[in-house]
Amino acid sequence: MKTVGKSSDIESRQSIAAHAVRQLRKKGADDVVVSASSDEIAQLKFSNSRISTTQSWQSERLNIFLAIDKRLVSTSIREMSAAAADDAIARMLKFAKAAVPNKEYSGIASGPFSYNDIKDTYDPAIVELGEGAVDVLKSAIDVAHRNGAKRTAGILEMHSNSAYLLTSGGVEAEDRGTKAYFSLRAFVDKYASGHHTCNSRVLRKFTPEASAERAAVIAKQAVSPKSGEPGIYDVIFAPLPFANLLESVGKAASIFNVESKLSCFAGKLGKKVGSEGVTLVDDATLPNGFDSVKFDEEGVPTQRNVIIEKGVLKTYLHNTSTARRHKVKTTANAGLVAPTPFNLVLQNGNLNKEEMIRQVKRGLIVTNVWYTRFQNYEAGDFSTIPRDGIFLVENGKVTGPVKELRISDNLIRILQGISAVGSEQEQVFGWEVEVPTSTPSVLVKGVKVTKSVE
Repeated sequence: MKTVGKSSDIESRQSIAAHAVRQLRKKGADDVVVSASSDEIAQLKFSNSRISTTQSWQSERLNIFLAIDKRLVSTSIREMSAAAADDAIARMLKFAKAAVPNKEYSGIASGPFSYNDIKDTYDPAIVELGEGAVDVLKSAIDVAHRNGAKRTAGILEMHSNSAYLLTSGGVEAEDRGTKAYFSLRAFVDKYASGHHTCNSRVLRKFTPEASAERAAVIAKQAVSPKSGEPGIYDVIFAPLPFANLLESVGKAASIFNVESKLSCFAGKLGKKVGSEGVTLVDDATLPNGFDSVKFDEEGVPTQRNVIIEKGVLKTYLHNTSTARRHKVKTTANAGLVAPTPFNLVLQNGNLNKEEMIRQVKRGLIVTNVWYTRFQNYEAGDFSTIPRDGIFLVENGKVTGPVKELRISDNLIRILQGISAVGSEQEQVFGWEVEVPTSTPSVLVKGVKVTKSVE
């Protein structure tokens, strides 16, 4: 990968952003937010333990948001030029005339602001890795095979980004970052598989070999699973599947979802929504956080927000507009329309995995899930299908792998059923977890388990 963000390119993006803000203000826009970004991605896909696809690409994007008489319009264009911006502006103004005013819209933040650097969010070693990524991947695949895998599949991705933000509110901000992501599924036979991922903003903390080993060990332990029985189980969720559920918790904290009746947290500020062991924060300033960034989409300096503290819901996530309407301060989570979390973090407990297993009389260890779907967002009712290694626990001991099960429960009941939280956090990101989420393993009492097949 080449370095994203040469000085001439940055100057060009800044010039185009300034041009767009000026033009929209001249044409009557009340609020304007323009972001110009450049990304370079190198991606290696592998199947049957062989690299099947290598590709790299660079892309530029200009995002424009305008508010005029409370009519909101946004667009994104790929061509970074004044002419393309002018064309987009003309179309946006035409759409704005036909749009229905959003009476609840209350404006964007007024700057300027100062920003703090966030540790371990940019690493030249990722930018310069180049063909060395092939060696990184081959080493990880070799580790998986040495630990029992018969074949593997997955992806290795390196990403470099630079971003520039300019608003009519007097905000000017820029940031850059790097990311490394790895996902591997290990297979021993048709029914025995394991999955693990890792991610990092800096190369020295990137651990694909460790992830490959863990995926292979799970797959080897999952050989010859028996058909699982439906019932009520105590479930130990590994970080990978529990991050999937916590992502839904983080999204439910967005005031947009609360007001849209897509959240089970409506009317629950200051109330108990989890057990005493549940403290969940959203931290966009987290060192090495996969989505850590200096500023949100309207340029407000990001911060650490406590969503749930010892089981009590403490805040919703806001942008400037929603915060003004609710007479609170923004949590710096813009989303200009829908506030969103950046990095979710569940506070550690003090138990290791073996200690948690010893607490279980009849239960399951779930190492991964997919197809998490909500039957009722407002109530929090959902189902999800455990995949890869699922293990039965009886009287404090793992007695063997099982299959063909589904978890059908309620999000708040899951949070309230947490009786133990592990001591080792993992940061999870991937296809099933789009909001980076750091969580230990957790033990949840009384989880409803049904059959995934008839």
